[in-house]
Amino acid sequence: MGAPAHKLDERYTYADYLLWSDDQRGELIDGQVWEMSPAPTIKHQMISNRIVTCISNFLAGKPCIPFSAPTDVVLDEENVVQPDILVVCDRSKLTDACVKGAPELIVEILSPSTGLKDRREKKALYERFGVLEYLLVDPANEIVERYTLTDGRYGAPDIYGGDEPMTLTLFPELELNLWEIFDKERITTLT
Repeated sequence: MGAPAHKLDERYTYADYLLWSDDQRGELIDGQVWEMSPAPTIKHQMISNRIVTCISNFLAGKPCIPFSAPTDVVLDEENVVQPDILVVCDRSKLTDACVKGAPELIVEILSPSTGLKDRREKKALYERFGVLEYLLVDPANEIVERYTLTDGRYGAPDIYGGDEPMTLTLFPELELNLWEIFDKERITTLT
């Protein structure tokens, strides 16, 4: 996988992004190119598929639409990302080529090569552009961090372990059984 040739002090736009060849995968954050990692692991893809399936089944017949990577999200001319999973409820943001504007929900599944960017640069970016709910799924530790936008800011995350059920802020009727998402047997304690 080759990254787009770039200089650290050079800024790029969505127009530049569209000129990259298919084997040059990257994202733009504030005009800077961020290389994408190679193809995700099987575990990553299985977790992604399970989350998308749960959300898709729940949203069937509703106006919101889930997408999975690679789907371009153009936040503005210098910010183009490809989240692992996203949900768009405002269909006016959909074009034939991409999502233009902030999705209501974004899910990033952490990997060793992208975890820091997802926690730092992307979290700040999604907060700035008004993504209402942001989930960070950590396969290695089997936890999910949920950030909810309140008064334009993400506060401290709600953190869920792999043996717990979790609801989404946007869709409180949807319960994700994290032990199923992480494909493990649920450990219950007797009280």
